[in-house]
Amino acid sequence: MRETGAVAGVSVAHADATVDEIEVAGGDGVRATVSDLLAREGVEEAFAVQTCNRSEAYVVTDRTVDSATALSTFAPDVRAGAVRRLGHEESLEHLMRVASGLESLVLGEDQIIGQLREAYEESKSAGGIGPVLKDAVTKALHVGERARTETSINEGVVSLGSAAIRLAAGEIDLTDGSAVVVGAGEMGTLAARTLDDTAVSEIVVANRTIPNAEFVAEEVDTPAEAVSLADLPAVVPDADLLVTATGSPDLIVHPSYVDGAGRLVCVDIAQPRDVDPAAGAREGVTVYDIDDLEDVTRRTRESRAREAREVESIIDEELDRILKAYKRKRADDAISSMYAGADRVKGRELDRAMSKLEAQGDLTDEQRETVEDLADALVGQLLAAPTRSLRDAAGEDDWETIRTALRLFDPDFTPQAAETEAVDAPADAGAGSPDAIPDSVAEELDD
Repeated sequence: MRETGAVAGVSVAHADATVDEIEVAGGDGVRATVSDLLAREGVEEAFAVQTCNRSEAYVVTDRTVDSATALSTFAPDVRAGAVRRLGHEESLEHLMRVASGLESLVLGEDQIIGQLREAYEESKSAGGIGPVLKDAVTKALHVGERARTETSINEGVVSLGSAAIRLAAGEIDLTDGSAVVVGAGEMGTLAARTLDDTAVSEIVVANRTIPNAEFVAEEVDTPAEAVSLADLPAVVPDADLLVTATGSPDLIVHPSYVDGAGRLVCVDIAQPRDVDPAAGAREGVTVYDIDDLEDVTRRTRESRAREAREVESIIDEELDRILKAYKRKRADDAISSMYAGADRVKGRELDRAMSKLEAQGDLTDEQRETVEDLADALVGQLLAAPTRSLRDAAGEDDWETIRTALRLFDPDFTPQAAETEAVDAPADAGAGSPDAIPDSVAEELDD
C-alpha cells in the first residue's frame, strides 16, 4: 500500500553524471518539465530543479499510479548509471542535503539556496506545488538556512565562479592580465568579483543585454568594460582568461573567436555549454568545463568534513520531524474517518432511541441531553484506545492495523474506502484534520 502523499524523485547530478548528461536531463527548463510531469496520469504535484550541477524532478501522485512509475521516463536518453531514483524518505533527505550544500560540487556553496527558491517559484507558477511538496521544499530551505547559520559549512567556501578563477590561476599568471567574463547573471557576477581580488589589470564583461553587463562592471574596482556578445570576436583574442556563465541554450564562443589569441585559458561553467569544445584544439588555447572543477574543489570539500558532519546531524533531526509529521497526518486522516463512521452510527441509533423514548412519554430537554452525552461518552471511550493504536501503527508504517481498526469500527468501511480515506488523502496540514475527535480524547492523546 502506497504511503499517503509519498514523494518520489529522480536526480541526474555531477556525482554520477557528466555535464552533457545533466544538460540532456534538463530538457527545456523547470516550467516545461513540471508541466510535462503534471500531464502524466495520476500526477498531482511536481517540482523540478535545474542548475549547472544537477537536473532533478519530484512528484506526488494519487493512489491510482505509483509515483516512481510517473518518473520512469525522466531523462530517457541518459545512461542508467547517471540516474539516481529516490523513494519518499530518500527524496526528503536529498532535498535537505541539496539545500545545505552537501550535494554541491563546491561543498556548502550558497548559490543553491537561491536556485532552489527560484525553482520552487517556477514550479509553483506552473501549477506543480501542492501541500506535500510545499512542506518538503520549504523544510529543505529551512535546513539549508540552519546549516549556514549554525555551522561554518560555507565559511570561505568558493563558488563555481571563484573555483573557475582558481583553476585558471593554476595554469597562467594573471598579473596585469586581461579577463573576459561572459554572462551577467549570478555566476558571472561572482566570477567578476573573484577576478577583482586577483592581479588582473582589466575585466571585460560581455552580455546580451549591455545594461546588465554594465551593472556587473560597476561591481568591481578593477578597470572594467561592458560589451555586447557581438563584440566577443574582437575582445577574446586579446584576453588571457575567458570565463563563460550564461544561460543560453546555444554555443556563445565559437572556435573562430580564439583565432589570433596567444595563451588563453577558457573556463566554461555554463549549463548548457557556452564554449565550443573545438576551440580547445587551437594552439595555446585550453578549455575547461564544470567536470574539470572537481579537482579544484576537492580541497575545500576535505577541509569542511567536520562541518558537514554537523550539518548531517541537523538533517537527521529535521528529517525525523517531517517524517513524524507525515505519519501523524496519515494517522489523523484514518482517525477522522473512523470517528466520522462512529458519529454516523451514533446519530442513527440516537434517532431510533429517541423515537422509542418519545413513544413512551414526552422527554425533557435535560433527558435528551443526558442520552446524547451518554452516546458521546461511549464513542469517545470506545475509540480512545484504537485512536492511540492507530497513531502508533502509522509511526511504524503498520497499515494493516489501520485497515483492521476501520473494519471493526466503521460499518460503512470497504478496503477501497480505506485506501482512499486513510492512506491516499493529501498530506497537507489543513485537509482531513481530526475535528471529529472529542476534545477530551484529543487532549489525552496529545499528553
